[in-house]
Amino acid sequence: MTTTVTLPDGPFTPSGRGREHAVPGARFTSRIAYAAAHVVADPRAENVPGAPAAVDWDATLAFRRHLWSHGFGVAEAMDTAQRGMGLDYPTARELVRRSARAARAEGGALCAGVATDHLPAGPATLDEIRKAYAEQLADVQDAGARPVLMCSRHLAATARSTEDYLDVYGRLIDEADEPVVLHWLGPAFDPTLAGYWGDPDPARAADTVVALIGAHTGKVDGIKLSLLDEDLEVALRRRLPAGVRLYTGDDFNYPALIRGDGEGHSDALLGVLAAIAPPAAAALRALDVGDVTTYDRILAPTLPLARHLFGRPTFYYKTGIVFLAWLAGHQDHFTMVGGLQSGRSPVHLARLLRLADAAGLLPDAELAARRARAFMTTVGVAQ
Repeated sequence: MTTTVTLPDGPFTPSGRGREHAVPGARFTSRIAYAAAHVVADPRAENVPGAPAAVDWDATLAFRRHLWSHGFGVAEAMDTAQRGMGLDYPTARELVRRSARAARAEGGALCAGVATDHLPAGPATLDEIRKAYAEQLADVQDAGARPVLMCSRHLAATARSTEDYLDVYGRLIDEADEPVVLHWLGPAFDPTLAGYWGDPDPARAADTVVALIGAHTGKVDGIKLSLLDEDLEVALRRRLPAGVRLYTGDDFNYPALIRGDGEGHSDALLGVLAAIAPPAAAALRALDVGDVTTYDRILAPTLPLARHLFGRPTFYYKTGIVFLAWLAGHQDHFTMVGGLQSGRSPVHLARLLRLADAAGLLPDAELAARRARAFMTTVGVAQ
């Protein structure tokens, strides 16, 4: 059977290089790394825009076990899981509960998003926002996951000063049973979050973040930063109190940020890690023994893929994540909750296929080719 695929720009034959790192190795230890995982939709259900999400729970949890097997923690019910883009809160809450049970069974690390997305769209008072955050915080803590305090569209629309952010977050941190992870998602991922923390200048907004963390010593484990700005991340990392981690969410510059410099390094809470888990785990094992050359060599071909995957409009990167999971054999279809499989063009996905093969992400060349041919046929590229 041929493994050649006709793409919009010509024929392509996957190499099958992904077999190199497919089998999990020893757990890496020098960095903490959470992979933000997607949800697998039920292809037999009405997963259309505006409908409640229908999830294939078995396939969704199997993907999390794949991530844990390679040594990654799972960041649950985050942006990658289509939070705010098809994943409604009742389903997100059930997702956290099921993943927490699986994490305990597997001995895997789990953190989970706390937000306000169960509030109706539109205006909300600061008191309503505080109560909504507190309700989700209780849900995550009851499940047994580490809370990640996600940015709130409602708070971004309602807050009128940095003091509003400090008050809402300060109370929430005080209510938490354990140290929380803060989360700063930039407007590239969600345009409604522009000016978060009360200032349109991220460098000045960082002052608010540092003040918040400093006022709650011992109750903040770290902050996940997704601004796609390497210099700003390094600057903030150097300002954090001892013991507070910077979890990079920079899918454009993660190899250098995780590698670090003479003054420190970033840990990771990244969407791209779910797509590149096997080679990324091998790279982190190399970093454990100080083999930076191997670390750089393994991650180098993943970076062009990540920059394409997260290209503008960045918030549609989830479509590429699911497409890669399908090609790699982690699920048996390319359907997404909310119908988001239409979020990227066939040309974009064809380029993603080439980059995934170069990065060693397709362990079964024949399977990837067969599925790519089927997809290209449906979009009008004859095979």
